[in-house]
Amino acid sequence: MSVEPMQRKDMEQIYAGISPFELEGKLVHLCDHQVKKKVKQLLNAGRGNPNWIAATPREAFFALGQFAVEESRRTWSAGDLAGMPKKSGIAGRLQQYVETHHSTAGVEALERIVQYGIAELGFDPDSWVHELADGIIGDNYPVPGRMLVHTEETVKAFWQQELCGDAPLGDCDMFGVEGATAAICNIFSTFMTNRLLSPGDRIAIMVPVFVPYLEIPHLPHYQFDIVEIHASGKLEDGSHSWQYPDEELEKLKDPSIKALFVVNPSNPSSVAMAPESVEKLVQIVKQHNPNLMIITDDVYGNFVPDFRSLMTYLPYNTIGVYSYSKYLGVTGWRLGVVCIEKDNLYDRLLQELPEDVKQVMNERYAPLKPNPEETTFMERLVADSRSVALNHTAGLSTPQQVQMAIMSIFCLLDHEHGDTYKQQTIEICRRRLKLFYEGLEMEIPRESYSASYYSEFDVLNWALKEHGKEFAAYLKKTYKPLNILFRLAERSSVVLISGSGFHAPEWSVRVSLANLHDEAYPEIGRALKEALHSYVEEWKQSRQHAVEENLIPTR
Repeated sequence: MSVEPMQRKDMEQIYAGISPFELEGKLVHLCDHQVKKKVKQLLNAGRGNPNWIAATPREAFFALGQFAVEESRRTWSAGDLAGMPKKSGIAGRLQQYVETHHSTAGVEALERIVQYGIAELGFDPDSWVHELADGIIGDNYPVPGRMLVHTEETVKAFWQQELCGDAPLGDCDMFGVEGATAAICNIFSTFMTNRLLSPGDRIAIMVPVFVPYLEIPHLPHYQFDIVEIHASGKLEDGSHSWQYPDEELEKLKDPSIKALFVVNPSNPSSVAMAPESVEKLVQIVKQHNPNLMIITDDVYGNFVPDFRSLMTYLPYNTIGVYSYSKYLGVTGWRLGVVCIEKDNLYDRLLQELPEDVKQVMNERYAPLKPNPEETTFMERLVADSRSVALNHTAGLSTPQQVQMAIMSIFCLLDHEHGDTYKQQTIEICRRRLKLFYEGLEMEIPRESYSASYYSEFDVLNWALKEHGKEFAAYLKKTYKPLNILFRLAERSSVVLISGSGFHAPEWSVRVSLANLHDEAYPEIGRALKEALHSYVEEWKQSRQHAVEENLIPTR
């Protein structure tokens, strides 16, 4: 049933401090009564997973699975029981399979992907095909535990193309993990375990940012001293540019700040750092804070033309994190990667630890090698992901890694053929942004370097620009920032996410442009426009009442 105004105010107060993703569930529940009565259709633009998928690499994946099962039965077949794929001659047998199954969905795509590995990446045919077939069967532990050999090379090629632009990717190691969130958790854990960070240390976070990256540092076993670097830049018309002013970046000159966490392009504003901001950051690190540990999550980079990761500007300092989830529609597969240059700050800092700490760490990593002090940061990251003792079982599941390899080469092939898939995904987001603002009857924000994966709308900024300080003051005095979310849910069955939970402006809301069909976005824009205009009407009525009561003078 509908929530009474007083009760709603109480709810707005109660839920002001919870995670935006938890609040989303409450808002969905609030919409239920209208949806059940078929008064309104639920339009939940709160979640970030896309409603598209890369179909071709999935077809190749499932075609590979069928071939791999046949290979297993070829080794040993006894009813439901089969053996393991054999390496010798397997590339030739795959070619025969392709010739006899060429009309089966995914087989031709699989052939192109396999041939790319051989012709362009220089893989030995039998070794490459066997890794794919044995990996998709999932009958062995990942070997090496950090990442399968050929899979790592495909991911490096993908990373070079998608995240490096015209800058070469250096000599680096990759570690396959269960999505970017697992990567961040693992990195935090290894930092703490190896005393590169300790409770109470000062770290910086570029905000607004993905909510868990704000919540993790405040957990009891971390309790970091957080310095926020705000994307508070404004355009000439007063709207947000979502860029970092120099005075914000200059906070990083403080050498007591040990680490910097970045999502680039950002979430929820969906805007990449401008080149001048990157240049300023590089200058600050090199001249003032050379030991700054930087972790960059570049999951939205594919949607920004000519995107370059911070890893290409500060490779010595930076750990790169990437998830395939958004670009290829694989949030459920949990495909993530950590990338670290072999010549890196982290290994040097490990060597500079106090001798008593080194001794403790040597005891921890003694099972890994005869000289545990030589264990690199990346090796420690892998081992720590399995509490060291289970290092021999480390690594992302082999079917997930095979999926990652196939997805990577699919993107490399797409680039060779004009970036058709890439342009489709970019166009989807931009088209929906246009439709949303058409529904709002407003101009699209002039945000440079935007991925357009989300749109961040600041209600208070709109109030100031459109109706002035008096209306903005009325809005702040009369309502809580979450009121707009409850109003949209109750009146229109539209669910958005609060920007304040991302440490975006308090009155901002995030609209995901990825997870609903096109026709939803004009509807969401119209619903937001109606909600905004309802505030204006209430303000006008309150003003008129005040005039009638002689509380304010007439003009």
